[in-house]
Amino acid sequence: MDNVDTVSTDVLIIGGGPSGLATAIYLADRLKQKGLNNRILLIDKGNSIGSHILSGAVIKPDVFKELLPDVEFSEIPFNARVTKDSMVLLGEHSHIKLPFHAPYMSNKGYYTASLGQLCKYLAVKAQQKGVEIYTGFAVDEILYKDGKVIGAKTKDTGLDHHGNQLENFQQGTRIEAKITVFAEGPRGPLTKMLINKFNLTEGRNEQVYSLGCKELWSVPQGNIEPGEIYHTLGYPLQNDEFGGGFIYGLNDNKVAVGIVVGLDYKDPTFDVHDAMQVWKTSSFVSKILKGGKLVEYGAKTLPEGGYYAIPKLYVDNALIVGDGAGLVAMPTLKGIHLSVKSGILAAQTITEALSKNDTSENTLKHYETSVKSGTIHKEMFKVRNFRQGFEKGLFAGGFHFGTQLITGGAGFFGRLRSIPDYKTTKKLKDFKKKPFKERFKGKLEFDKVLTFDKVTDVYYSGVYHDEQQVVHVRINDPEKYKKVNIDQYGAPEQFYCSSEVYELHTNKSGEKEIRIHAENCMHCRTCDIKSPGLGITWAVPNGGNGPDFQNM
Repeated sequence: MDNVDTVSTDVLIIGGGPSGLATAIYLADRLKQKGLNNRILLIDKGNSIGSHILSGAVIKPDVFKELLPDVEFSEIPFNARVTKDSMVLLGEHSHIKLPFHAPYMSNKGYYTASLGQLCKYLAVKAQQKGVEIYTGFAVDEILYKDGKVIGAKTKDTGLDHHGNQLENFQQGTRIEAKITVFAEGPRGPLTKMLINKFNLTEGRNEQVYSLGCKELWSVPQGNIEPGEIYHTLGYPLQNDEFGGGFIYGLNDNKVAVGIVVGLDYKDPTFDVHDAMQVWKTSSFVSKILKGGKLVEYGAKTLPEGGYYAIPKLYVDNALIVGDGAGLVAMPTLKGIHLSVKSGILAAQTITEALSKNDTSENTLKHYETSVKSGTIHKEMFKVRNFRQGFEKGLFAGGFHFGTQLITGGAGFFGRLRSIPDYKTTKKLKDFKKKPFKERFKGKLEFDKVLTFDKVTDVYYSGVYHDEQQVVHVRINDPEKYKKVNIDQYGAPEQFYCSSEVYELHTNKSGEKEIRIHAENCMHCRTCDIKSPGLGITWAVPNGGNGPDFQNM
């Protein structure tokens, strides 16, 4: 421990997404206004800001005027203003454009964007305001003193697969801070540790998630106009599979397409990536992509549990912001503006705490109070039962949603609870419907023109991992995993993983085993969420590893 480098800062922000960067920018401005000169340090595991950032994205822009009041709105790198916005009921060979929007689903006045490019822009603004940003550093340990958070430590590097030190071994750096802000995104490993240690979900609903797979295409002029967007319902999903597709027309003849599916599905063989490929073969989607070329691919989970699943957002010396706090509004599936707003509110509370030299819970609780008394509360509370209502399928969900619309979100049954996604998967013997591959027999031979296998798609993510390191996805109990996940569930990891990290292999003696190809990992963390019995833990790999998204 004596040889470990230690860095001290006033505020440590872990994560360079919209919530972390908004915290940094607004905090720098507030401190300057008060004549304070506190150090703000933001650290991100990607090799650059934006390289691990993915969203659809259609963004509600007003919050950026609040975040950047000194910037001309036209300078912010949104893509195209939404000009045409349609809901489409999709069949394999037909479609119906609905004459109305589902409640809360209108995107009038919003903008399409690359969230990664937007974060790059915000990082420059933060640095101009004096924020120190360091990329390519993974943080895998929370530091405590007397049971209270005092910062975090970056990951040791120069280890082999077994954790043995190599010649280039280097201990991570201790970063001690008065306040640590956890801005890791959905199911962040440090946020998960913090929540578990302080039981921050006591009395809350279980968080539930969806998995989104996205491709960016370049298409011939005329296939789709900039700002022309569609959300699809129906094909290829069934009644008990929550989700849908999106098609966002961008500038320069680009189009973002993808599918988002709730991870509470029951079929142990369901495959979101492959479902997206089937979705693209529908006559409506394939026409938009005809003659085009794949540019980029990625995948990401989204927290969908809603208002009742928001954890306690503060402890002594620490706050949780953004997707890590579950701040996504359903059914719009929009969280970027809420993430930015949470960063603004966190910055206000941090300014107060530093001014008073009091970073205790008693001061930091004002952050949660502001979250639950302002616009975040307003948006999320009125749909507080939305996602839980779909637990028993679309028809039941539609009924629940109808009752919620006429009761201000309460519904006829009061607060609805949620079931964690890892508990919803059925064992092979208990799943009586057609499994995924039988449903789409003949449609899963991908032509690499319109449809792509996972390995090909992963190539378009720019993913890279150091060969020499401890594998960052861990089977917690190999013996139990074999008896339960493989024998009873058929290793659903091989299907739900968006980048083919998990391969089911049968050896010469007929024994089945899972092989882990961690080098493919997209960092979506689905395995940490959906694995039966929570059989897998996802941890951060070496800093700078993972996807290298450019315009996602």
